[in-house]
Amino acid sequence: MLTAKQRELIVFIQQRLEETGISPSFEEMKEALDLKSKSGVHRLISALEERGFLRRLPNRARALEVIREPGDTTPSRPAPAGDNVVAMPAPAARAPEAANDVIELPLHGRIAAGAPIEALEGQSTLPVPAALLGPGEHYALEVSGDSMVEAGIFDGDFALVRRTNTARDGEIVVALVRGEEATLKYLRREGGKVRLDPANAAYDPQFYAPGEVEVQGKLAGLLRRYH
Repeated sequence: MLTAKQRELIVFIQQRLEETGISPSFEEMKEALDLKSKSGVHRLISALEERGFLRRLPNRARALEVIREPGDTTPSRPAPAGDNVVAMPAPAARAPEAANDVIELPLHGRIAAGAPIEALEGQSTLPVPAALLGPGEHYALEVSGDSMVEAGIFDGDFALVRRTNTARDGEIVVALVRGEEATLKYLRREGGKVRLDPANAAYDPQFYAPGEVEVQGKLAGLLRRYH
């Protein structure tokens, strides 16, 4: 069993990961759960880690991975007396992925997080921990520019992209513009136009006709190297 706040937190984190590919900040979690301090968020995350629902990814800020959703498992020990708990159904069997599994993703050049530039096809590969990836086919792109910094995406990061040609409003996508330039942006539809939004107040949204933009993938994760 999970407490109501633990369940609320894990659902919020999972929704944010699905929408943006990035874990919410502690401040965002505090506000979403109407908590008085960030220490309450720390306690909830620690409890969810101990119960096997969350995992912190090493060497990455704001990096949380949902290992199990609330309906997929039951606790290994009872919740403290007096806690407001929510009963969960029996677990579905899932084999955990080995933490040291590595997948070689195709590395297709650089992609703009600023004005669109060409995404170059290449023969290089990028080794990526399997734990960073979900289901589906993936590829990697090196980020160039600073227009997505407010989403935690920086110049030189490697965007891990799940290959798809569809996306919902508000998702971060790889968008091919006019068949020749690719960019990493939030996708939105507005007044019969496709709007590609940056995550940097210094940049303006970009508007295109629907036929000018092709979705080539959704952001699934980030990999950052420190030199």
